[in-house]
Amino acid sequence: MKIKDGFILRQVAGNYIAVAVGKETVDFNAMVTTNETGAFLWKKLQTETTEEELLNALTSEYDVDEKTAKADISEFLEELRKGKLLI
Repeated sequence: MKIKDGFILRQVAGNYIAVAVGKETVDFNAMVTTNETGAFLWKKLQTETTEEELLNALTSEYDVDEKTAKADISEFLEELRKGKLLI
């Protein structure tokens, strides 16, 4: 899975915001905000990756146990799926 083309992530005033660009602005008229961890996962999802790879990256980068990391990743991915941001 990965983030669909046509979306960018920017840091604005300490917050991370994902917005549609180009033709995606026609169908997507919202804005996604996330924290540093979400931004980290978003960047990993710029290329094709699996949940297992996200889990390994997150637990390597942050001081978080596997159970918490899995729950956080699942929640983040569900939000992206709801917004139809993943392919």
